[in-house]
Amino acid sequence: MTETTPTATRAGDEYAAQLAEFSDEWTEIHRQQAVLDARKARLLARSATYADAFADATVPAIFPPAERRALSRRSTCAALAMATRTPERTIQRATNDAERLINDAPVVLASLEAGRISARHAQVITDQLCDVPTAGRAAFLDQVLPEAERMTAAGLKSRARVLRERLHPESITARATRSEADRRVEFEPAADGMAWVHLFTTAPIAQGIAERVEAAAAESRKAGDTRTCAQLQADALAALALTGVTPEDVMYSPVLPHPIEVQEHIKPTVQITVPALTMAGVSDAPGMLDGYGPIDPETAARIAVNAPSFMRILVQPETGAVLSVGRNQYRVPADLQRAVRLRDGTCRAPGCGRRARVCDLDHSVAWEDGGTTDVGNLACLCRHHHRMKHLPGWNLEHGPAGVLDWTTPDGKRHRTEPDPAPF
Repeated sequence: MTETTPTATRAGDEYAAQLAEFSDEWTEIHRQQAVLDARKARLLARSATYADAFADATVPAIFPPAERRALSRRSTCAALAMATRTPERTIQRATNDAERLINDAPVVLASLEAGRISARHAQVITDQLCDVPTAGRAAFLDQVLPEAERMTAAGLKSRARVLRERLHPESITARATRSEADRRVEFEPAADGMAWVHLFTTAPIAQGIAERVEAAAAESRKAGDTRTCAQLQADALAALALTGVTPEDVMYSPVLPHPIEVQEHIKPTVQITVPALTMAGVSDAPGMLDGYGPIDPETAARIAVNAPSFMRILVQPETGAVLSVGRNQYRVPADLQRAVRLRDGTCRAPGCGRRARVCDLDHSVAWEDGGTTDVGNLACLCRHHHRMKHLPGWNLEHGPAGVLDWTTPDGKRHRTEPDPAPF
C-alpha cells in the first residue's frame, strides 16, 4: 500500500484549489456569454422591428408593400453584417432565429439570459420548435427546457427531436412530404484543393447511397486495393456520380478508378483560369477554379487539356490593356464582361461571395448620369446588392484599380478590393 506523503497531500490540495478556480471562472465566462447572446438576440429582433416600421419611408414606393419590407430588412442586415465583417446570410438567419426565440419561446430566452443554458441549447430548441404547430408548443417547451438546463447541447438535440415527434399533432407522413421539397445539393470549398459536396435528401435515399458506396469500397478492398476505407468510399461515390461505376461493376473489375481518372469524365461547364506558362509546363503557378479558388497547376493543366467542356482562359504574365467603349454604348460587350468578371471574381459588396459569372454588371456611375462603359466604372453585383445600392442611404464610389468604397445608411464606410491574381 502506497502512503501519501505530506508533500503529495499539499500538492494535491493546491491542484484541487487551482482546478476549482479554473472551473469557476470557466463557468462564469459561459454565463456571461449566454447573457451577451441573449442581448444580441434582443438587438437583432429590435432591428427587424425598426426595419419593418420604416420600410415605407426608406424604400421607394415603386416596390409593393411586401417587397419594401423585405428590402428594408435586408438593407438593415447588410449594414450590420458589414459592420462586423459577418456574412450577410448569417445575420439574416440570426435575425430570424432571434425573432423566433423572443416571440415563440420567451421562457427559453429567459433561461438564456439567466445563464442556465447556452445559445447552442436555445438554437436546438427553436430549430425543433419552428415546425411544431402553435397548439403543441407550450407542451413541448414545458418538457424540453428542463432537459436543456441539465444536458449538453448535443444530447439535447437527440432528446428534443424525440419530444417533438411525441408531441407533434401532425402526422410524420405529412411532415416528411413537406420536408422532401427542401432536398438540395450544396458545394462548400475547403483548403488545399479539396471541397465538400453536401446532399440533403430523404433518409432512405441517403442511407441507400451510403450502403452502395460502402459495398463498392468493400469489393475493391477485398481485391487488394490499399486505399483506406474512407478513401475508397469517397472515390466510389465520385466514380458513381461522374462515370457510372457501380458496385456490380466493381465485382467484375474490382479496382475503383482513382480521382485523377475520374476527373477526365467531368462534363459540366466550369470556368477555369490557367496561366499560359503553367499550360506550357514551365511554371508552378496555380490555376483558378471559378467558385472555388486556387488549384494545383497539374490538375489545372490536365482539366484544361482533357475537358473540352471547360471554358479555358489563358492568362499571359503581362498586364492586359484596359478595355473600354466609353460613352458609345450602354451594353457591355463580351470581352469587357469577361475582363470585369475575371477581375472581381465575386459580387463586390462587402462580405458577399456570390460568383461573378451570375452577377449583374453594374455601372457604378449610372449611364444616365454620364457613367462610362469600361472597367473603371463597371463592377459585379449580385441582384440583391445591385438593388440595395440604389436604396436611400447607400452610396458606392468606384476608385482606381477596381477599388469600391461603400457607405451604408448608418454612415459607416467599407472598402472592397479585387482579389490579387494568384500567379
